[in-house]
Amino acid sequence: MASNTLHQRKQPGAPDTVYQVIKTVGKVTGGMVLGMTMLTSSVVAGGLVGLAISFRNLPDVRILRSYVPSETTHIYDVKGALLTSIHGEANREVVPLDKISPDLKRAVLAIEDSYFYSHHGVNPGAVLRAFLANWHKGETVEGGSTLTMQLVKNLFLTPKRAFSRKVAESVLALRIEQIFSKNQVFEMYMNQVYWGHNTYGAETAAESYFGKSSADLTLAESAMMAGLIQAPESLSPFIDYKAAKRRQATVLRRMRELNWITPQQEAVARKQTIKLGKITSFQGSTIPYVTEAAVQELTKRFGKDAVLKGGMRVQTTVDTKLQRLAEDVVKRGHESLLNQGIYADQMALVAVDPRTHFVKAMVGGVDYRKSQYNRAMQSLRQPGSAFKPFVYYTAFASGRYTPDSTVSDSPVSYPDGYEYYTPQNYDGSFHGAMTIRTALAQSRNVPAVRLGQDVGLNKVIDVVRTIGIRSPIEPVVSLPLGSVDLTPLEMAGAFATFASNGWYSETTLIVQVTDSAGNVLLDNTPKPQLVLDPWATAALNDALQGVINGGTGVAARLDRPAAGKTGTTSSERDIWFVGYVPQLATAVWVGNDDYRPIGKGATGGGYVAPVWRDFMQQALQGVPIERFRPPSEFNRP
Repeated sequence: MASNTLHQRKQPGAPDTVYQVIKTVGKVTGGMVLGMTMLTSSVVAGGLVGLAISFRNLPDVRILRSYVPSETTHIYDVKGALLTSIHGEANREVVPLDKISPDLKRAVLAIEDSYFYSHHGVNPGAVLRAFLANWHKGETVEGGSTLTMQLVKNLFLTPKRAFSRKVAESVLALRIEQIFSKNQVFEMYMNQVYWGHNTYGAETAAESYFGKSSADLTLAESAMMAGLIQAPESLSPFIDYKAAKRRQATVLRRMRELNWITPQQEAVARKQTIKLGKITSFQGSTIPYVTEAAVQELTKRFGKDAVLKGGMRVQTTVDTKLQRLAEDVVKRGHESLLNQGIYADQMALVAVDPRTHFVKAMVGGVDYRKSQYNRAMQSLRQPGSAFKPFVYYTAFASGRYTPDSTVSDSPVSYPDGYEYYTPQNYDGSFHGAMTIRTALAQSRNVPAVRLGQDVGLNKVIDVVRTIGIRSPIEPVVSLPLGSVDLTPLEMAGAFATFASNGWYSETTLIVQVTDSAGNVLLDNTPKPQLVLDPWATAALNDALQGVINGGTGVAARLDRPAAGKTGTTSSERDIWFVGYVPQLATAVWVGNDDYRPIGKGATGGGYVAPVWRDFMQQALQGVPIERFRPPSEFNRP
């Protein structure tokens, strides 16, 4: 910032005495002269404090020592690309004074308060000139506010124009300048001032109007932006470019009159082509299902006000490239289902990295513009047979079963409340004794129910709780067949633990959160824990590969080893495919929001597995083929 002497020069044409001011506005009455003389004397003598004795309820300006202005929160993808910016009423990014272009600082001072560095919060001459002009017109036509008074008005007072408010402004301005240095006041002003289109502060305004940081503004851009403070919306170059240029010329002329720029600099700046940016406030996200989910997670942890006003820098786990791919796959897959006579209005997809449990892509519906409901994390739907792997893992972890153990696919009934429950297979048949591997591959219901009873449903529930499923679960006899409501996110996260061979971290959409100064508020660096038995997990992975290689999920077959499970509810209201490779686990769900049946013969293997394959095949391009570790590498429990 320029030294104080820069601001102590006499303004060209500025009157020296109160009587010169009086001459400039024409004939005045004796009462006016007396009144003006008294006002001037009170200002010079510090009498404004005396005039404000009645203002006993004025705010204590010392609170500004701990004042933190509201700031815009920015959300990024995992690679640092900006996804969206969210804020409350004020879209603002706070920057230090020394990070603002010197040209902008001089331009603002020139047009708003050229004596800023020489007065003590109130400029008596400016107040007097404004008083005379307003008295002469019979209304408020000119302001005498210094930058400090403007800051006071923005922070503490209402915009109502009244003599009493102007006195209050003056008193508070004097108090502020007793406590804070000039540079501190100027920094608060530059970060607080309103620049139009819901942008507050120099940094956000520069990004909006010119698409660049306030540190990089040219003289021409600085003069245009400084000129907007007087009437931000009506002078906005987005609304009236010619008016903005006229105001820019006024600012440049004032800077030249003050000898803060040369005539040559003024001429060059006037001719410079201005490249405008775009209005940045309240712009939607490019991937709204993800950013809305991230905001929910942040709000749950930090509270709504902190998210809207805290100036957070949020790095999400999502890869924008994968997200775009997932959105395209869902849109294309849904159109294909409709063309095949499957009457489902919605589809959701969630992809999770098993190594970190970071969500890499999330699509909560077919079209966000038509429905903002995020089915990927909010819709509780029955997973059908996609729940069976939890039962089979529990059986393997008991040490009493292997994928080649024999189970019975034969009629059986179990007490269920006041009645008996008799499980049926999808095709109504029974195949007698078979291996667990075959039962899984063919998605036989009866063997799964038998195993659930044998190992204990409460143990199955313990397993799913251990790997991140939090939705309510009751130990009903039909639980192994998916008679529980879960979200696609829960399913993808749980299967990711199978893919990682039993290593679990909490599934999250957020990598890290910092404040605008770079202080870390949240660090979600994965802290994986081995929560499942390695042999039992490897055995399950081995068996689930059979689902894709020759079972109900053959339509999901990739060019690499993959494991997964189809899911179809008996009511044909929900169809699923959840599967994984060691580097990526993905759940896809299809259904209707009103729970109408999708259509006779609709199965996860027939209609959802191809959608899953479409996504995985593209998502894994360039990713090395990795095989699952075989059970032989581990000790059987």
